Amino acid sequence: MWLGAHIGISDGLAEAPRQGRTIGCDAIQIFSKSPQMWAGPPIADEAAAGFRAAVREVGLKATAVHHGYLINLASPKKAGLARSRKALLDEIERATKVGVDGLILHPGAHMGEGPAAGLARIIESLNWALAKSPDSTVRLLLENAAGQGTALCATFPELRTVLDGVAVPSRVGVALDTCHLFAAGNEFRTPETYGAFVDRLDSELGVREVRAFHLNDAKADLGSHLDRHENIGKGKLGVDGFRGLLNDARWASTPGYLETPLADDDYAAYVTDLATLRGLLTTSTGAPEAGAVAAPRESTSRSRRVGAAAGKSA
Repeated sequence: MWLGAHIGISDGLAEAPRQGRTIGCDAIQIFSKSPQMWAGPPIADEAAAGFRAAVREVGLKATAVHHGYLINLASPKKAGLARSRKALLDEIERATKVGVDGLILHPGAHMGEGPAAGLARIIESLNWALAKSPDSTVRLLLENAAGQGTALCATFPELRTVLDGVAVPSRVGVALDTCHLFAAGNEFRTPETYGAFVDRLDSELGVREVRAFHLNDAKADLGSHLDRHENIGKGKLGVDGFRGLLNDARWASTPGYLETPLADDDYAAYVTDLATLRGLLTTSTGAPEAGAVAAPRESTSRSRRVGAAAGKSA
């Protein structure tokens, strides 16, 4: 798996790839604007070109934008749904301009109208946005929910329903959040439960649809439906919750982005979490991967004012 993290853009778009690489990321996720805003200021051509150049310069293997938190593509409220669709299209255009591989988004909540109606609206919303952006090469990645409230797509069948309804299948996929999976009741902390989990994933959704991971430990128990991220190995998942995923050849070229908690406006916790994850990697003989437990690089102390919420409940 290509390991990385959510990186802030307060120092400029072009600095995010460099900061990510400095702390050992092979892949980075960013916000293209504040996640608490429906729309952000336009991205300057120079800033977008700088980001693209920096990605090439440092050799990142994958990049993604995480959509803002306000959209609800399943909203039964006409004004809210229209605003959410407009915001999605804006995010697609922004992600396309900076040249990332994927746009990760929370599908939405049915707000009491029922899963069937909500899923139908998500499909309609995605098809509307895809039709409005025919030239974009950015893949829309639906993030699984933790099962809180009326949030949709906490289950593989619901994600499959949405993917089956999209008119252009090549432009969509799934991003699986480990904390959300666990909170939704998926057990995968032992070799046996991991095997059963992946078998069910493949039969109900299809492993080929998984294009990215959010690698987060969980503060709350299995099946809690609470979206509370924790640093790797410090939560209920523990390091064993990541061993199967990291050593599964099916995810060998799939990005895994940390959204774990940070403190003191720096990335020191990410450095530790990346080292912990790499320490779980094994060769085909079961031995630790060469260099996997090497001392982490010195972390950057640059501010990440934009994107600070990513480690809480992204």
